[in-house]
Amino acid sequence: MTWSSWISVSLSAFVLASLSMAQSGEHHRPRARDVGVAPGILPPGPLNAITDVDGVRVGHQTLIRGEDVRTGVTAILPHGGNLYQEKVPAAIYVGNGFGKLMGSTQVNELGELETPILLTNTLNVPKVADALIEYMLSLPGNEDVQSINPVVAETNDGYLNDIRGRHVSREDVFAALRKASGGPVEEGAVGAGTGTRAFGFKGGIGTSSRRLPASLGGYTVGVLVQTNFGGVLTINGAPVGRELGRYYLKEAVEEHTADGSIIIVVATDAPLDHRNLYRLAKRAMLGLARTGSPSTNGSGDYVIAFSTAKENRIRPSQRERSMKTLDNRAMSPLFEAVVEATEEAIYNSLFRATTMRGRDGHVVEALPLERTLEILRRYGALRSK
Repeated sequence: MTWSSWISVSLSAFVLASLSMAQSGEHHRPRARDVGVAPGILPPGPLNAITDVDGVRVGHQTLIRGEDVRTGVTAILPHGGNLYQEKVPAAIYVGNGFGKLMGSTQVNELGELETPILLTNTLNVPKVADALIEYMLSLPGNEDVQSINPVVAETNDGYLNDIRGRHVSREDVFAALRKASGGPVEEGAVGAGTGTRAFGFKGGIGTSSRRLPASLGGYTVGVLVQTNFGGVLTINGAPVGRELGRYYLKEAVEEHTADGSIIIVVATDAPLDHRNLYRLAKRAMLGLARTGSPSTNGSGDYVIAFSTAKENRIRPSQRERSMKTLDNRAMSPLFEAVVEATEEAIYNSLFRATTMRGRDGHVVEALPLERTLEILRRYGALRSK
């Protein structure tokens, strides 16, 4: 069987499974790599997820209620301990600052992250931050803490969600944190990606990873995205959005706007300091560009990068500390890794998301997979054996 035939058969099986699951209230769509969309040259980790970086945990709380609540919260934890007592090196890069990323200035001033990263919708940022502060203050060992820098990022899900209702509660934040675990990461219309859209189609949460060969350190780079932006969808270089007739500037209608936002979270076990994490974060924007985003005026494009290297954890009791960090010349392979993982994570957010109806009867369709794969085959954009 040729690779092209295998893809057709595999997708048909997925479609049949989806129809069956839809009848039972479940949904399943393939990840991009399942059907031959495998960008780049570096191999993914075993899970092809941010959780391939040892210690990283992800949890979602998804809110789908009635006709107009389509939102949620996603938690990313660099490790399973007390982050205030064992901070990690971190950096935040602002690709375009039309957004509300709470805690960013202190992260870049001190070069460290002291809370989990929470993703949600625009108007829920203060509520989620308040719950995160309460969570951190309640942890054993934090009884005397008088300052917490909560890191909360957002995209605007108001097209599908009653965003003015500010439905994400303290209990939802605690639930996402409690659910956070290693292993496979749920993708698509879940958590903070429940009500988002990308390139005119249903967006959501996506993740991917890349692992360097042992000769280059064997390090892993993992990426998780919350996609809610637009542009001209390009997959492996193929002009999918143009071929599907849905893209920015085609028509002056809301469905084809390129405004929105994307949050990109980058984790690595490579021992990096704030400066090189900032450089790594900048390169994630190149992965975003590969998918067809022009990073428009109204798109808040942020990258949060951190290192989980245990030898570089930062403890409040330390007055002096030494840090192991890679030489600048060792960064280029990591740059390649973050570009590839960001690109694939965005594709996964689209491939895994399902059609959703929400506020005021608005419907955002899922990316049509059969038509998309036909386009990719025509442009030679699927990986052959």
